[in-house]
Amino acid sequence: MSEKKLRTTVVGSYPQPSWLVDHDVLKAKIVPRIRAHDIWRIKGEFLEEAQNDATLIAIRDQELAGIDCITDGEMRRESYSNRFATSLSGIDTSDPFIRKVEGHDIPMPRIVGPVRRKGPVEVDDLLFLKAHTDRLTKITLPGPFTLSKQARDDYYGDPEAAATGYAEAINEEMRDLEASGADVIQLDEPWLRQDPDGAVRYGVRVINRAVEGINVTTAIHLCFGYGFIVSPAKPKAYTFLEQLADCNIQQISVEAAQPHLDLGVFSALAKKTIVFGVVDLSNNEVESLSVLTNRIRRALPFVTPERLIVAPDCGMKYLTRDSAFHKLRLMVEAAAIVRREVS
Repeated sequence: MSEKKLRTTVVGSYPQPSWLVDHDVLKAKIVPRIRAHDIWRIKGEFLEEAQNDATLIAIRDQELAGIDCITDGEMRRESYSNRFATSLSGIDTSDPFIRKVEGHDIPMPRIVGPVRRKGPVEVDDLLFLKAHTDRLTKITLPGPFTLSKQARDDYYGDPEAAATGYAEAINEEMRDLEASGADVIQLDEPWLRQDPDGAVRYGVRVINRAVEGINVTTAIHLCFGYGFIVSPAKPKAYTFLEQLADCNIQQISVEAAQPHLDLGVFSALAKKTIVFGVVDLSNNEVESLSVLTNRIRRALPFVTPERLIVAPDCGMKYLTRDSAFHKLRLMVEAAAIVRREVS
């Protein structure tokens, strides 16, 4: 990849158009774990064409904003994880387990047999992205630790065994994505901080199994949850971060704008590239250039400019498109200002 200082990227999702998705239905589901077909305004044979058109919008917006490494905006997904999670064999969604979360009933898949990948899930998404841009491309997958926490295990009887099953399925997908030309493959692992005890016991092992034999750049994204959904009072430290120094992944993606992260933790990750969240996604307000540049500068005492990639805190799914675009455009401008300062 380019040695450009202070490169820019996105974490994954971009706002899905209102003509494609009913956002009121989506928000009511609190990040669906099983398929949520009712969020789509366009049905049947026309849905794929509509998703393609929405993906083109996401690509062009990221290009116009000046992002160096872009995604497809995850326009075909109901959540960051459920599309891949429910594509696997050994998973039952016909009789979901109901988890109570802050007064909401969240239907979750059940593991009823060996977790196996039936075939490629996101390869066509990547190929569509690559066919419509000349930028570096990133494709995202839910991580094995998180997937194992978003299902009820009625088969393995051992948390690490269940997570390993997911890791093996993810590894097969990553191999196909690498062969299809992905520049960066990112694993989304928010549950590492929600179950730090489990993460300490086997988190690094299952992540390493997922990326085993992968030669393209890999990333892992950690977050405290979508800013629009999660309380603004986010912690100032991750419960599981330094341990990722031992994982076989090159980029560690963290949110640092909304939670005001203590950046001293980066000293333990000196061999990693840091994807640094500087855009607050808890509302549609577009931060000023001075705010964004100061957030970027905060990281420089701890991370060299060559190892620092500038990004939003998390996926931009719940913002308006206008807000998301202008946040990205100003983020790119802020990165350029600081880049000139360190050149």
